[in-house]
Amino acid sequence: MAYHSFLVEPISCHAWNKDRTQIAICPNNHEVHIYEKSGAKWVKVHELREHNGQVTGIDWAPESNRIVTCGTDRNACVWMLKGCTWKPTLVILRINQAARCVRWAPHENKFAVGSGSRRVCKRIKKPICSTVLSLDCHPNNVLLAAGSSPTPWGSKMPFGELMFDGSRVAWVSHDSTVCLADADKKIAVATLASETLPLLALTLITDNSLVAAGHDCFPVLFTYDSTTGTLSSGGWLDVPKQSSQHGLIAQERFQNLDKKASSEGSVASGSGLDSLHKNSVSQISVLSGGKAECSQFCTTGMDGGMSIWDVKSLESALKDLKIK
Repeated sequence: MAYHSFLVEPISCHAWNKDRTQIAICPNNHEVHIYEKSGAKWVKVHELREHNGQVTGIDWAPESNRIVTCGTDRNACVWMLKGCTWKPTLVILRINQAARCVRWAPHENKFAVGSGSRRVCKRIKKPICSTVLSLDCHPNNVLLAAGSSPTPWGSKMPFGELMFDGSRVAWVSHDSTVCLADADKKIAVATLASETLPLLALTLITDNSLVAAGHDCFPVLFTYDSTTGTLSSGGWLDVPKQSSQHGLIAQERFQNLDKKASSEGSVASGSGLDSLHKNSVSQISVLSGGKAECSQFCTTGMDGGMSIWDVKSLESALKDLKIK
């Protein structure tokens, strides 16, 4: 596990380039900063400034090397590298509320934007009835999964992530539940009520394993049994945090944190946490290996930092942890 602190400001979203030598992050404002790996350090090499409102989504196309961003100014920008400068092309989305997320299609010939106006790209509206918070594209370049605040897909689905072959979709909700729908089982939905605080992001790392994270400041492993069609918790992936509050339900842990934050400045600032991240994890992405056989994944958080997690190292460091 490696941790790097980029900023004092929160990192609201990020995206990697193809060879994982550069990362684009948003410091919770209208800018996008691109950092490049130089030895053991990360050096800022570009600043992208075109949006008038906070940037809410970034995606970096691996083959065409184009970056797409969206923001609360209700616009999107496609950035192309010309020489040593990133040149923006403004995309008028024709929406009346903030854009919330953006994702390139697998063939990189189109992208989808989710917005607070209950629309995806303006062309798709029904049956979405609230803000679109996450998107993921099917590998066939045609289907699109969209998660919004109240829209049910067996259960509430604010965040979603498609499996590599497109036969399963997983999502997490603000009630600390994790859900997975399996097309091979007639879209049967497996639901698990976790012991964590609300989760904000997830990604599949194998066909039967997914990692989620959120307000607990550390990632959690969940496994899916295709035979029984059930989800189970596979363990917490930040060892010090696991030993301190294991067994408490989400409501009790939130109440305890609220009480401590009122009287202890160290907890309020995050310095009292033993986890790598000192604030909520805002995004998870696969760093190497792909969703089917992930070997490394990355988390960024509201503490302004980035953590890189090695799957094999986690298996060897945590007793009884087996990623299927």
